[in-house]
Amino acid sequence: MYEERLQPHDIEAEEAVVGSLLIDGESLLKIVHLIQPRDFYRERNAFCFEACLALFERGEAINQVTVTSQLKLQNRLEAVGGGAYLSHLVSTVPTSLHIEHYANLVNRCATMRRLISAASEIAVIGYEGAADQEAALSQAESLLFSVRTGQSSREFVSLRTVLDQFLEDRTASIEPLRDVAGPIMSGFDSLDGILGGLQPADLLVLAARPSVGKSTLAVNLAINATKNGSTVGIFSLEMSREQLAMRILASESEVDSHRLRLGLYTEAEEQRIIDSVGSLSELSLYIDDTPLQGVIEIRSKARRLHLERKLDMLVVDYMQLIEGSGRSGNRVQEISEISRSLKGLARDLNLPVLAVSQLSRAVEMRPSHRPQLSDLRESGSIEQDADVVMFIFREDLYTSEEEWLQRHPDGTPYPQNIAEVIIAKHRHGPIGTIKLLFRNKVVRFEPAPLDLEFARP
Repeated sequence: MYEERLQPHDIEAEEAVVGSLLIDGESLLKIVHLIQPRDFYRERNAFCFEACLALFERGEAINQVTVTSQLKLQNRLEAVGGGAYLSHLVSTVPTSLHIEHYANLVNRCATMRRLISAASEIAVIGYEGAADQEAALSQAESLLFSVRTGQSSREFVSLRTVLDQFLEDRTASIEPLRDVAGPIMSGFDSLDGILGGLQPADLLVLAARPSVGKSTLAVNLAINATKNGSTVGIFSLEMSREQLAMRILASESEVDSHRLRLGLYTEAEEQRIIDSVGSLSELSLYIDDTPLQGVIEIRSKARRLHLERKLDMLVVDYMQLIEGSGRSGNRVQEISEISRSLKGLARDLNLPVLAVSQLSRAVEMRPSHRPQLSDLRESGSIEQDADVVMFIFREDLYTSEEEWLQRHPDGTPYPQNIAEVIIAKHRHGPIGTIKLLFRNKVVRFEPAPLDLEFARP
């Protein structure tokens, strides 16, 4: 039945998208999160769009001349109809102002085609009459879910927007406070003493094993930066913006994060929550929680936010959740591409990019459990690309108080909730270790009680 009908498509919208890009290459920033080459119905339009993406990825200008050259490089110029077709595209689009509208039309048609394809596959499942009814339904649901997730992409929203929703449930657009030149202060004097602040154009990698607190520390650094007047963007690939906002609110109000989520707080705590919402809503913090996105999309969104809000710092949580290009077929090589791209983004926007990273299981096999640079080597070229590599180590996660006392009969205090931040690589200065106090219930790091100075190895 479906094969007899022409699938949804809008050739004029496709041509308008490509024509707009040939007129104004920067307009790609507005649509790169909306459509992909596979969303084009006509192959030659997909080829042209792919050429634009390739130029964008290399940081080159997008115009009729460069796209022609790129298509020649890909041996596709004749397939699209030569330079005459590109001239035709330019002549049919008077302005690039409406490129988002054209892209949405292309996206809608592509979604309808995917829906038709999914319907055909679901029909096959039904005709096969599988004995396992639940398995058949699950397979059908997965096909429909893939249609939705294949076209959803969320944009940056301010922390204020998320917190406003929290208040409405009884449970925040923000203008930048000022332009910040030079390094971004971390809010931890001992860390700034080593790094001299988070430096522009630097890629800083914060790595640890799961559940040690790397995401918490990254967000703490972001909040501290915004309190000093910086504008910060967070790509949260692991947590939703609502989850992230609740963690920030728990930290600021000092209300137990678990009870905050459940709404089990006292009147005094409720007042602290409301006061914290007010103060946090004034911060220039923007969150993008699109779960599946690649480096091109991240780069595009970051550049747009930078143009609109004068971005000062970027946090990516976390690197291993970024989608690779798929060209290499090797995840280690893909992580290498990702780390190089993040370093390129830091240099392009001249701001610090703080990338959270998982560590390999080698840490667990080591008697001391202390992370070291070799633990990054299975993760591509992160160590090579990063200007700063920091690890979080917590002795209390591996050693009980009883074991500690047996090993330290001299009475050395048990490091309960004490985290060591190990600066294992610092391209511009010294390395060393600082100590912070981790307050788990309010998901926050603070300076260690005894103002311990860092110790150089």
